[in-house]
Amino acid sequence: MTIDIQQLTNDFLEGDQDRAWDRIAEHKILMEDSHLTYEALTKAMQRVGKLWEENEISVADEHLATTTCDYVLSRYAYTRKLTSKNTNGPRALFLCIEQEQHYLGLKMISLLFQEYGWQTKLFGANLPLEHVIDTVEEWDASVVGISVSIMSHVERLNHYVTELEGLEKTPEVIVGGRLAAQYDLSKYCSKETIVVPNLDQVRLWLENRKGGDGHV
Repeated sequence: MTIDIQQLTNDFLEGDQDRAWDRIAEHKILMEDSHLTYEALTKAMQRVGKLWEENEISVADEHLATTTCDYVLSRYAYTRKLTSKNTNGPRALFLCIEQEQHYLGLKMISLLFQEYGWQTKLFGANLPLEHVIDTVEEWDASVVGISVSIMSHVERLNHYVTELEGLEKTPEVIVGGRLAAQYDLSKYCSKETIVVPNLDQVRLWLENRKGGDGHV
């Protein structure tokens, strides 16, 4: 893969949606392999995050980069004909816990599930627990993916996991996000919770599930 991550980062920061998309679309391998595409987008947004942490860019710059990356993800999904409505596929919903705003990684995971034939619902940022539970029960979701990126939110993560895994019809709970890659979150989860530090682990889980229960 020869895409220039620094140039892609600059496209995000400038809000240049078309140029950012062109950088992806001009590489055939990226249009054929979502893993490489998500990896490139993740690296670019990690650079944005580092610049923000070092006060090199403003909050407004970070928000513009996020919406530009979101556009590229949506256009990629449309071009690849990914769909959340895979008839007869198992059901998974994805959300950020309350007050958590970072959703791009979660969106990539949702799209990856779609590639494997799952029906998905992506709720994005800041979803209160009561709405999560209502949707799980009404929609009969078998998997709930939760993103957490800020350390002050991990106690809230524990509450989400406990309540979801205590439902009569218990969904599998998958926890990801920046903190999952940086810290051991096991004490905020249960033995049944699946913690995925990166997209490679998500893909591996999907491959194992594909071969294990015949749903996908």
